Amino acid sequence: MRTLLLSLLLFCRLAIAGEIPAYTNPHARAQPVIAVVGYNGGTELTDFVIPYGVLARSGAAELISVATQTGPMTMRPALRIQPHDTISSFDARFPDGADYVIVPAVVKPDDATLIAWVAAQAAKGATIVSICDGALVAANAGLFKGRRATAHWATGDYRRQHYPDTEWLDNVRYVADGRVISSAGVSAAMPTALALVEAIAGKERATAVAQDIGVGDWSTTHDSDIFHPRLGVNLGAYLTGYTNQWFHSAERIGVPIAAGVDEITLAFSADAWARSKRSQVYTVANSTAALSSAHGLTILPDYATADTTAPALLPLAARLPGQALERALEQLAQRYGHATAFLVALELEYPSYR
Repeated sequence: MRTLLLSLLLFCRLAIAGEIPAYTNPHARAQPVIAVVGYNGGTELTDFVIPYGVLARSGAAELISVATQTGPMTMRPALRIQPHDTISSFDARFPDGADYVIVPAVVKPDDATLIAWVAAQAAKGATIVSICDGALVAANAGLFKGRRATAHWATGDYRRQHYPDTEWLDNVRYVADGRVISSAGVSAAMPTALALVEAIAGKERATAVAQDIGVGDWSTTHDSDIFHPRLGVNLGAYLTGYTNQWFHSAERIGVPIAAGVDEITLAFSADAWARSKRSQVYTVANSTAALSSAHGLTILPDYATADTTAPALLPLAARLPGQALERALEQLAQRYGHATAFLVALELEYPSYR
């Protein structure tokens, strides 16, 4: 009986979340066009780069990095990226709009330019995919009214207060409600991206990509409740975040990069280390000239290796890209202790690390 009830509960949760609809190719394109849009003044690194890297790796779509303005995007908490397009140049290239627009968390979710563009893309028929608190941008654009959605657990009270016309779901990795898709905290970017690969190119392609990067599951199953501060469970890790800031000077960490660097590994590694509140992360290459990642993302190195002020190098995780976050957490535990690594896992809403 207990097994049956659990199975019914899982079925109901999946039904509520909704599967991502299969791609219908409304513009009769050879491949769908996917715009990953960011705000120049601050865009969450993993939210932006992981969907880009997964979908570009699949070969199932044309991936385009887009920013609200000209110039590089400052990623948070680390890295700088030069986008392929501004929203203006993208519109000139694709007047019919994108097939999908991926919206990561940004430091200014009420930016009028970004909100207006996302709303305009939706009006042209694009499927809008918010990653983590990119949901605040989509909500500000009015796209979640009367719909189901989700986001990072920590903004739950804020979202329910400010967007009461949306049914905000907890404990689910991603939610599809028509042409609006939303996902939970930062680490949900990976399963959401794989689910998009499946919607565009089928289960076989998604499985091949998942195996290639070392991921076994991209279902909607998720438990956000475990990340809430709880005495005797994880409160000590959250307190460690404060002591790291108050009683430790931030260590400068250099991440070595070169042309062809894997975007997924880089994003997970840099994001994890920078969130430790014990380190500041910078990219180091042979020169500070722009370089292209494995799948065409333009990265602007912070330092050249010959620069005497460059920070000491920390090698990127050497395992499969989908396992880079786990490896980074292991390295953090070795360097700063388990509580700091656990803190990072909690912030990234990553359930596998304890």
